[in-house]
Amino acid sequence: MIKLSELKQGGHIIAEHEGDKKRGEIVKINNADKQICINSGVQDFWFDMGKGHLEAIPITDDELTNFKFHKLVNDDGTVKYMKGAFRILIPKEGDFSRMEIWYRDEQRHIMEPIPLHVLQNHFYEMTKVFLNEGSFD
Repeated sequence: MIKLSELKQGGHIIAEHEGDKKRGEIVKINNADKQICINSGVQDFWFDMGKGHLEAIPITDDELTNFKFHKLVNDDGTVKYMKGAFRILIPKEGDFSRMEIWYRDEQRHIMEPIPLHVLQNHFYEMTKVFLNEGSFD
C-alpha cells in the first residue's frame, strides 16, 4: 500500500477504482480529504485513497528509458543510468534491488527496492526539477 506522505506532485503511479486502472502523473493532492488527482495523458481523474487502490510502478530499464535516461553497461557488469548530471548505478543489469544515486556532490545509497514515484521524489529533492519525460534531456 502506498502512503499518502510518499506521493508528490509529478510522481507516476497506477490508480484503480471499481476495476478501472489509470496510469498517470499526480497533478494535485488533497491531504485533508485524502484524495489524489492523476492525469492519464487524456484527462484528470480524482481518486479517494480510502476507496481506490494505488499501485506503485516498479523501476525498470524500460521506465528509465521512457524518462530519457542514457544507459551505460560498465566492464565490471554494473550499469549506470544518466540524465544530465544525475546518475543511478545498479549492481547488474536488471537488478534494481539496491542503487547508488548522485547529483553533483550529493550521493545517496538506496539499500532496498524503491518504486518509481520514490525515485522521482529523490530526483526532485536533489535537482529541484521534476523527473518526467521532458526534464533536462
